[in-house]
Amino acid sequence: QVQLVESGGGLVQAGGSLRLSCAASGRTFSSYTMGWFRQAPGKEREVVAHISWSGAVTYYADSVKGRFTISRDNAKNTVSLQMNSLKPEDTAVYYCAGRVSRVAGSPYDYWGQGTQVTVSS
Repeated sequence: QVQLVESGGGLVQAGGSLRLSCAASGRTFSSYTMGWFRQAPGKEREVVAHISWSGAVTYYADSVKGRFTISRDNAKNTVSLQMNSLKPEDTAVYYCAGRVSRVAGSPYDYWGQGTQVTVSS
């Protein structure tokens, strides 16, 4: 079983930055695809970014491309999301997730509890 714990959320003004971190338990973290998702009030959960087990391949939603950067440190069992140039529409609960399968489009197996990010205008 893998447990994921997010941290780093908070309140920031538009144009500001935040760095989210996700700490994972378990010795198999380095084999998982890791992703960040978000869910705003009244909206469906959406993928923000994901990173392959090695860190070599990353994906970003168009809405965050060029502003957010996902990274991982397999030695420390952590995955991070650096968020720059934040906009009010980035306001959401952000979730860290892990996927065992390396097949694109497979469902994620493990989820964190979420961390709130609020961007004021």
